[in-house]
Amino acid sequence: MKRDVVFAGSIIADIVKMIPAWPEKGMLVPIVKTQRAVGGVVNGAIDIKALDPSLSVAALGKVGRDDAGAFAVSELERRGVDTSLVSRVEGVQTSFTDVMTVVDSGDRTFFNLHGADSRLVPDDVDVASLDCRLFHLAYLLLLDGLDASDSEYGTAAARLLAKVQAAGIRTSIDIVSEQSERFARIVRPALKFCDYAIVNEIEARQVSGEQDLHRAAERLIELGVRERVVIHCPEGSVTLGRDGAFQSIGSLKLPEGWIVGTVGAGDAFCAGFLYSVLKGRAPEVGMRIASCAAAMNLSAPDATGGACGLAETMALEDRFERKDFR
Repeated sequence: MKRDVVFAGSIIADIVKMIPAWPEKGMLVPIVKTQRAVGGVVNGAIDIKALDPSLSVAALGKVGRDDAGAFAVSELERRGVDTSLVSRVEGVQTSFTDVMTVVDSGDRTFFNLHGADSRLVPDDVDVASLDCRLFHLAYLLLLDGLDASDSEYGTAAARLLAKVQAAGIRTSIDIVSEQSERFARIVRPALKFCDYAIVNEIEARQVSGEQDLHRAAERLIELGVRERVVIHCPEGSVTLGRDGAFQSIGSLKLPEGWIVGTVGAGDAFCAGFLYSVLKGRAPEVGMRIASCAAAMNLSAPDATGGACGLAETMALEDRFERKDFR
């Protein structure tokens, strides 16, 4: 059966650690709770499968032959995600992230080990076997093998995306937020071979060099995005199509205590918008679904614990007003 979407790239074992406050340098704070969860691009796979269980969703990437890899694969399978495109690698750890989350605010900080998924390269992907409508690749800047330079395409990720597009499959990308000067060098080559770029405001500004979100979206289109740019932030989101149509929508006004953790909120937003792409929904509807999916995500400490069906997700619009965001 033809797959609807393949989520390719980072497969990570998250260890979420809840702390009462971020310590000053050299100081100690207690960890009040820990939780193990799947992280990386496959957050979106779990989220979109929860939105619509009828979708055929697959993960593609690499994990180690270790307990963390076994956990990640079993958790994906438990959530209904096809793992037949996930490879087990000898002699290298599964990537993992310590997610330090402040209890009161939900703010999180990530400490990541680059592991097996960093060995993913274009030759590992048999495009003929993908058999999908949409191929989503993430996170650029976290995949060493795909972030590597390529003499013809600029980066290995751009080469892979070009191969996928040549097979008639639509492509999408997401980026990780990091403190570095690598954004332009690594991300820009991939933009020429993606139909959709769904990124947060930090990433959009780093790649484009523009502070205004409308102008940042225009610059990403100029750099090659073929169909649509979507930029999201806590206050709302904007979208710009190659046709020049620009739209914005505010985030939901969530009550005090709703936000338990912010890890995975961007992935949930991305999954919501990609769902709308698969269903042929208008961009403004896609942003509504995406923002509600992100809001549901915020109600859980891990990256996917808040994911649920479309009807329950969209019911948030009946409960909460939207912020004014332009």
